[in-house]
Amino acid sequence: AEYLSVLTSPLVLHPFDSSHMKPVEGSEPENHTLLTEFVLSGLSSHPELQNWLFFSFCLIYTFTLTGKLLIFLVTAHPTLRMLMYFFLWVLSLLDISTASTVVPKMLINFLSEGRRISYAGCATQLYLVIFLGATKCYVLAAMAYDRYVAICNPLRYAIIMNNKARLSLVLLSCCSGNVVSVVQTAWVFTLRFCGPNKINYFFCDIPPLIMLSCTDTSLYEKQTLATAVLVIFAPFCLILVSYACIISNILKISSAEGRRKTFSTCSSHLIVVTLYYGTVYVYVLPFQAVPMEKVVALFHTVVFPLTNPVIYTLCNKEIKSSMWKLK
Repeated sequence: AEYLSVLTSPLVLHPFDSSHMKPVEGSEPENHTLLTEFVLSGLSSHPELQNWLFFSFCLIYTFTLTGKLLIFLVTAHPTLRMLMYFFLWVLSLLDISTASTVVPKMLINFLSEGRRISYAGCATQLYLVIFLGATKCYVLAAMAYDRYVAICNPLRYAIIMNNKARLSLVLLSCCSGNVVSVVQTAWVFTLRFCGPNKINYFFCDIPPLIMLSCTDTSLYEKQTLATAVLVIFAPFCLILVSYACIISNILKISSAEGRRKTFSTCSSHLIVVTLYYGTVYVYVLPFQAVPMEKVVALFHTVVFPLTNPVIYTLCNKEIKSSMWKLK
């Protein structure tokens, strides 16, 4: 009820203007105020860099959209209508959704002075970022299992990974991501935000929002860490087990060429997993809002959606061949 009352409040704030803040019930008005609007600090406070950043990220976002569209077209090609490319299509959809959740608002803020985001807008952005990130973790684990079946049990691959099984894995990933996102977003926005309302970040995320709260967040920080373990490390363990079985099976192949060809079928997925989990530490360590953590978040929301199509293209001969056929 408290969350809904805050979300529907008509009060609009200006940055650091206490005259537009609503006192929290049972608190001193001068010390505890309720925010209904946030300000995103962005990537840089230097005005002379804003236009350059706008054009740079606008170009990156354009390339991301183009790359994902190309992936959709290529995987729809008759020669690539294979079971293994279904997960690549889903991963591409998650990537483009992640970039579209963060980049458009970031581009608008580059050209505006206020850089404001409403309470409801911040909650929506946080929900989408958590949902897409958690779902991607589970989808990467599903892709690892897909590669395990393809390499370790190739004769039954079409039976085990049929349309129903693939769709079930994706739906399970989405449902799990949705549950995590709803719970996390609800917990964050039941905290009191008393001011200031400036988020030292370029989008609404859990760590910088917790830092703005005027209530004790120690218990919530422990809960967030437990959730991160469930969302990040549980799928990662499944990926490690899958690749342990895959590597063991590859080592049994007698010819070097056979081992190379077999390993090449999962090399692109392995690169994406390494890059993704190699920078995910920002969600399991104490948040300090340092530039490096902004860079890590920038990689997850902007850079990786751009590079993933390139990785899958360069590491997959069938996709490269189909691209030439599309031309």
